[in-house]
Amino acid sequence: MAAQQAGTQPPSPVLLCGSVPPLADSYSPRPETGPGLAGNLRPGMAVALVNGAETLTAPAAQGGTGKTQLAVEFAHTMRNSRSVEVMVWVTAASRESVVSGFAQAANTVDASHPTEDAEAAAARFVSWLAHTRRPWALIIDDLAEITDLKDLWPAGACGRVVITVRGSAASFGDAFFGGAAFGDKDLTVIPVTGMSRREALSYLTARLIDNPDQRLEALDLGEDLNGLPLGLAQATGVMRTLGLSCREFRVQLAERRPQMPDVDGVSASILATWSIAAECADELPPAGLAWPTLVMAAVLDHHGVPGHVLTSPASCSYIRGRPSTATATDQNMVRAAINNLAQAGLIAIDPASPARTVQMHASVQAAVFAYLPRPDLEQAVLAAADALLETWPEDDGGATGGSGASGGSGASGGSGASGGSGASGGGPADRASRSQLDQALRDCTWALRANGGGTLWTPAAHPVLFRAGLSLEHSRLNSSAIAFWKAMLATSTRLLGPTHTQAVTARDRLAAAYESAGRSADAIAVFAAALADRERNTGPEHAQTIAARGHLAHAYISAGRPADAVILYERAVADSDRLLGSAHPISLDTRASLAQAYQAAGELRQAIGVYQVLLAESERMLGSGHPTTLGARASLGAAYAANGQLREAIGQYERTVADQERMHGRDHAETIAARASLASALRAAGKQKEAIAQYERVLADRERIEGADHSDTIAARANLAYAYRSAGRLKDAIPQYERTLADRVRINGADHRDTLTARGNLAACYQQARRLTDAIPQYERAVADSERMLGAGDMDTLTTRCNLATAYYTAGRLADVVVVLQRALSDCEKYLGADHQLTQTVRENLDAATLA
Repeated sequence: MAAQQAGTQPPSPVLLCGSVPPLADSYSPRPETGPGLAGNLRPGMAVALVNGAETLTAPAAQGGTGKTQLAVEFAHTMRNSRSVEVMVWVTAASRESVVSGFAQAANTVDASHPTEDAEAAAARFVSWLAHTRRPWALIIDDLAEITDLKDLWPAGACGRVVITVRGSAASFGDAFFGGAAFGDKDLTVIPVTGMSRREALSYLTARLIDNPDQRLEALDLGEDLNGLPLGLAQATGVMRTLGLSCREFRVQLAERRPQMPDVDGVSASILATWSIAAECADELPPAGLAWPTLVMAAVLDHHGVPGHVLTSPASCSYIRGRPSTATATDQNMVRAAINNLAQAGLIAIDPASPARTVQMHASVQAAVFAYLPRPDLEQAVLAAADALLETWPEDDGGATGGSGASGGSGASGGSGASGGSGASGGGPADRASRSQLDQALRDCTWALRANGGGTLWTPAAHPVLFRAGLSLEHSRLNSSAIAFWKAMLATSTRLLGPTHTQAVTARDRLAAAYESAGRSADAIAVFAAALADRERNTGPEHAQTIAARGHLAHAYISAGRPADAVILYERAVADSDRLLGSAHPISLDTRASLAQAYQAAGELRQAIGVYQVLLAESERMLGSGHPTTLGARASLGAAYAANGQLREAIGQYERTVADQERMHGRDHAETIAARASLASALRAAGKQKEAIAQYERVLADRERIEGADHSDTIAARANLAYAYRSAGRLKDAIPQYERTLADRVRINGADHRDTLTARGNLAACYQQARRLTDAIPQYERAVADSERMLGAGDMDTLTTRCNLATAYYTAGRLADVVVVLQRALSDCEKYLGADHQLTQTVRENLDAATLA
């Protein structure tokens, strides 16, 4: 059987979520002061790497002890040795970053929840960690606040957790280590100090290979820098570049150290080393560009800046000191400056990460700010804000509900950051890459906001703030979005007045964020107030008033009040037709919304009538191949199908397939999707032969274009199996179901929800074919896996348990039927209530089985 042969496949590559940084070129093993994570960290264990105790020359807050690189070494070792099946790296710049990272991981291991918000996805990931049998490793890098992991503590018998902590154990207090915040969490705390004398000597010896005389007084230099990898990397970078010996560098260090200002959390030795390295980098060709490049990176997030941000027109203009359109020459000079900074040990470059390409230590960032005059800081902050806006990819659809943030939605030209141009319409890898890029851009925006004081509000809010807020909504970070738009509304109202465009936009976005979060009452209240203000200030027929009416109607739909939405949409359609014309894009969009509201209200005949008008207007004004027309025809087909008018639905779907094929070709994703809809309508109409032919075509196209392992291909195979089964062709259906399950196990793992579904479908087909000896083990495995992963009260678990009872009954195993139904009844009563339909059905079946 195909499902049983999956175990003979070669091991799958490690499933990776997040961007694991590379090991630094200067990385050196630490047998004496390193924790040996790869060898000592066992499944079920969690460790926190913290800074060592504070000394006179090394403040505990400074860091630079190499915690992140130790975590990187662990991650690479686990991945290369295939010791884990799932590897997750999360950069913990903030609570938002943690939630976003966990949500990405949840959708990597189980992407079957497309409408779930990020907070729910993060919680689901934590549950997955606790229940999965797949070996996993999770690295949370640079945790600043212990509350960032509140209710998201990762643990599981099959997992290894490494947390690098910003600061020392004392800076977190008892809350981190068994106090009130996490109670009895099993966590081993490992202080990481600088390198030992022997390790520092080994490090310097390995790096200084051009001339043995360079190593004179290497031990002394290691002691001068307290063995800190941060300082040693900068010192060796300078010595290798300038041909200095350790003795000569120590002389410069001794001269420079007394001149250093007091900087909180940074020692004089590290500041002196930094200043020598900064001067060295700035003198390298192209001379004078390393310092402004360092400043530009420093005002952004030190955890990582997308490379294209630093080579954008705004960045090139700032770094070159003259207006630039980011020509190839300017970008190459900036890249050379970046490389010079890396050569001097001031930054790290991860060329494989479009999201966090250029990274620097927080101590380097603090040193830059200590030397940067306020006017220069403000100039850099504004240039960096422009650079973010230029390189931030557009959202394809943005946030749901509400109005677009005028003046703040999207980039103003410039080059898109590599790896981030495909929004949510791409495959899982594209979506993960885009999500990581968006998070890095948001982190950079928050860093600008914190580092620049009020610069981003002079004289009004910089558009990058609105762009970041829209990104929160697009990423379904609903709680963060609500908090952000509340703050934006308060600040814009205070500084600019309640009627200013930015204040009005912030209020609309707040309402939209409420709507996305499911807080319908709050969304309706804010949208209703906005509509009232616009009717009073601009009149009932103004374009903005009509738009506000549509936003309120959308909120009614989200709140499950379609009848109220219909009233508003009907008026909006009438106003748009009268003022703008029936073929105006706003009129077409509003009419589509009205049709959807009718459908939601169960008024399918009215919905069909509106879709017919929409299709006619779109085709007349835009042509049969325009996306609006194609979408209208597909929606009309779906409405026909929902109303039981399958002949009409099939006609619309056939025309949609033909138009999509003519406009985009047979291999386009929209063409294949239209064909799948046609197949579904044919099957519903009982035209099994025609439906199967279309399903077979869809599968062949998916397999040819996307590959056999793509999730869409696997789903197409499952649909074909169901079509075969519906037609009674069980001998054809079973191999397809077996292949689907084998592919799901191999690609997604046994714990993925899609795998659970595939196993249940195969079991049901076996049962229908009277192959009970095959069906019952699959049902038993499905019940066990579903209960472990989803819980006993999940509807899928309850349903699968009932299906197992049915299979036992068909096999004549009445005693097993009673046992399973008793458990099912207990769970239904507990989780669904005594009056739920499933509870009543289980009770009736149990009574019948008991009597039998």
